[in-house]
Amino acid sequence: MAAPQNYLAVIKVIGVGGGGVNAINRMIEVGLKGVEFIAINTDAQALLMSDADVKLDVGRELTRGLGAGANPAVGRKAAEDHREEIEEVLKGADMVFVTAGEGGGTGTGGAPVVANIARSLGALTIGVVTRPFTFEGRRRANQAEDGIAELREEVDTLIVIPNDRLLSISDRQVSVLDAFKSADQVLLSGVQGITDLITTPGLINLDFADVKSVMSEAGSALMGIGSARGDDRAVAAAEMAISSPLLEASIDGARGVLLSISGGSDLGLFEINEAAQLVSEAAHPEANIIFGAVIDDALGDEVRVTVIAAGFDGGQPPTRRETVLGVGAGKREEPAPSARNAEPVRQTSTLGSVPPREETQAPAEPVPSANESSLPPVSPPHVPTARPYQDSQAEELDVPDFLK
Repeated sequence: MAAPQNYLAVIKVIGVGGGGVNAINRMIEVGLKGVEFIAINTDAQALLMSDADVKLDVGRELTRGLGAGANPAVGRKAAEDHREEIEEVLKGADMVFVTAGEGGGTGTGGAPVVANIARSLGALTIGVVTRPFTFEGRRRANQAEDGIAELREEVDTLIVIPNDRLLSISDRQVSVLDAFKSADQVLLSGVQGITDLITTPGLINLDFADVKSVMSEAGSALMGIGSARGDDRAVAAAEMAISSPLLEASIDGARGVLLSISGGSDLGLFEINEAAQLVSEAAHPEANIIFGAVIDDALGDEVRVTVIAAGFDGGQPPTRRETVLGVGAGKREEPAPSARNAEPVRQTSTLGSVPPREETQAPAEPVPSANESSLPPVSPPHVPTARPYQDSQAEELDVPDFLK
């Protein structure tokens, strides 16, 4: 008699580098179910601290287990040297999440290699990474941008979470430790928002093929999370999710949307419908919206909404309305007067949520005339006159009389 076959989707979450391993440790801690965890690092000591099912020390020869020293080239080489081992642990996966903290060595350099292997094995490959805090320095930020660009080429869908935006939803007294913990929590939300749709039986059930239809070769994606209690909680949570500070851009134009709503057993049909309608109106009119509702009694009277938007034309989400979503509806009216006074093109584009025509009309007459008159006279006198007077020693004699 044939052995019983496993018909469940095999989901593997790979943490690459220090940030990635910390993130999967957090996922293990909160009990993310239905997935296998794999930790990959060049730092042997950090690996020892992980509770992952599988641990791969890819730095034992190249770095003697001492880490990549924030050098992505070392991280890339370490992953390439252990390509066969990585391939072995990824075999059989239907979906692979590659999570990392961009900007360092192992995560930045190794994540694209891991993603490349996963995709070559036929797995739906999703990158969920963080962009570093500003206080981590310019070099780390530049390395992160390069790493994100490389990873985008190797995954089906890439979700980038900007750590700086966590500050806007954190208390001013937050410690550095808690700031990084909250970054791990958001990485967890990104992975859990997708895996729960597949692994947790829900009111409105989804399967792996549903998720794949949205996320396969979708390019850049945006993730927003929201939670609320009380009256209109589902709509409030959905509004929070699509105007989340974590969103770097608007979900306008998204052709694929994953919507996950979780709540207690009292979660109502009408509130689910209203929340779903709100999200569908924000996306592309012909968007493929994959929707799941999960009952979790641990939430009590709280409703949580996770929105993942992908499939933008051109592969990238529209960034012009970035501030509209990030700031929220209350502040949309404030920039209007300042935009008229200063007359910059950028501000009119962020305000252009009502009619797009205003963007072209405003700069057409006043902006060119103001700029043409102000720019030529101002720039020539300032630049040439300022430099010679500063360099010469004649300032003592002539500056008070002639410059005035």
